[in-house]
This record gives sequence, C-alpha cells and structure tokens, in this order.
Amino acid sequence: MVSVYYPARSSGGAPAAYMTEGEAQHFLDAESLGEVVPTATLAGVRTHAQASAPPAPGRFPLILLSPGFSMPRATLTALAVELTSRGYVVAAVDHAYESVGTEFPGGRIPPCVACDRVGVDVEEATVVEGRAADLPFVLDELTDRRRTGALARMIDPCRIGVAGHSIGGAAAMATMTADRRVRAGVNLDGSFFVRDAGAGLGRRPFMMLGTEFSHSPDSPGTDWPATWNRLHGWKRWLTVTGAGHFSFTDIPWLAEQLGLADPAVPLSGERGWYITRDFVRAFFDLHLRGIHQPLLQGPTPSHPEVEFRRP
Repeated sequence: MVSVYYPARSSGGAPAAYMTEGEAQHFLDAESLGEVVPTATLAGVRTHAQASAPPAPGRFPLILLSPGFSMPRATLTALAVELTSRGYVVAAVDHAYESVGTEFPGGRIPPCVACDRVGVDVEEATVVEGRAADLPFVLDELTDRRRTGALARMIDPCRIGVAGHSIGGAAAMATMTADRRVRAGVNLDGSFFVRDAGAGLGRRPFMMLGTEFSHSPDSPGTDWPATWNRLHGWKRWLTVTGAGHFSFTDIPWLAEQLGLADPAVPLSGERGWYITRDFVRAFFDLHLRGIHQPLLQGPTPSHPEVEFRRP
C-alpha cells in the first residue's frame, strides 16, 4: 500500500485520517497498548492533509518514504505532510507482510509474517533487498502517465529522493544502489545490514541521522563507520543527543499526548520532530532543488542536540 501526498489547491475538504480503525487496533495490539489506548482515539487523529484535493499546477520533486520494520507507513505522516507543504510529492510505502497494521481496500489487513521470521530464519538483509525491489516498482508506477495520469505529470522524474526510518533507512541506500533515478537519500537511525552498503552510490549524496547511543563512531556494533568510508559524494553523519530510536517518527509525539512518554528518552517528541523535519527538509532542498542550506554546514545554536560526526 502507498499513500501519496502532493501539493494541492485549497478545497475546503475535511482533514484526512491518520489511520483506519482496523490499522489503529492492530498497531495498538502489537505495541501492547490495546487495553490502554482506545482504538477510536488513535483512529480519530486527523492530519494536515485532505483526501482527493485538486492538485496544484507545476512539477515537483518526488520523495519515497519507507518506515521501520513492522511499523506502518502512517508513522512517517508528519514528515510526509511537512515535505509536501514545501513543494514535494511524497509516497509513503507499506511493504506487504512486514507491517502490523496495513489495511487494503475492502478492509483486508494482512498479517506481519516477517515479524516472526526475521532474526529466526530470515536475515535483515533479505528485508532490505526486498524493499529495494519494492521502491523502484512504486517509482515506475508513479511516473507512468498511462497508469497515474495527472499525478505522474506532477512528478519531475529528474528529481527523486528516498528516506526511511530504521530498516527503511537501509532500504533507502539499497534503493539508490539498485536504481540510479534516485538522486539523494536519508537514513533515519537504521543499521545498513547488507554487505558493502554504500559502495554503489557513486557520488550521489547521502545523509545519516541517528541516535548518539547507537550510531556514534564508537557505538558497539554499528556499521555506520564502514558505510561512511564507502561514500564518495556529499555526505553527513549526524547524531542527536537524547534521542531514542523512534524520535525520528510520529510515535513519541503521539505518545506524549496520551501521557505515555518514554522516561528513558530525554528528548521530547516535539523536539525530535523539529530536528527530523529541519534536517531532512534541508537535505532534500539542497540536493533536489539546489537551495543553499547553512544548517547542513556544521553545528548551530538553534539545534544544539545535533552533532556532526566523522569516524
């Protein structure tokens, strides 16, 4: 399943739902919150997007988004809507049988088959490689005017980027390796898993934004230093002090509204959102639109939590 966000003209329509009731129920149950948070509460969340709004005129860069393992695409909604409001078409992609709550037309919600198999008889690299096949397929469909018509005409096929959270971040790099149409990519706190990650990017730009605990140069087990050394184009390695693994998604902000903030994560959900928004937007504005971005040149007083790294 794919949710596509696009710049639109004002239509006065109702705000789009964050999740369906079925998706909300499956997600809450998977997080052991089914008896804590009513399904209607999560399903009642509304976004800043409107369904089926008339498209704005013009051609826009396209960004593909891939969520973390088992997470539905909805967990990257705030980032998708923000980028769209800045003049991007954004496609948030759910990968079949990898999500705990993805409702298809007609109400079918496939199980997360991979949830029970990854780390047991399926390696994480297999998931990454599967997503690196999914995302170019989505790209083919979105840019085929015979299939998507007006939507395809909105997309500039020469300005395409990809970003993902956790294993979705690994998939972002793997997708760039598999498909040279993708010009720039971002990994939000994901290990790369695949052998020789980054070796196929050439001089295309890539940014890694992660937690200080897991992805600093001296973090045990991280594969970011080896990957960094294979990148030969524009690159940034940034860590965020106080962030947790999900700080780059909607989850902490939603949890805080429900009084369920994680005491082990000092960074607030709102602050994590602002950091993610500012750096991801700056990255794509620089590399897909050619807009100078001082934020990416080094530490700034406005974002003291963000440290620029080198191995």
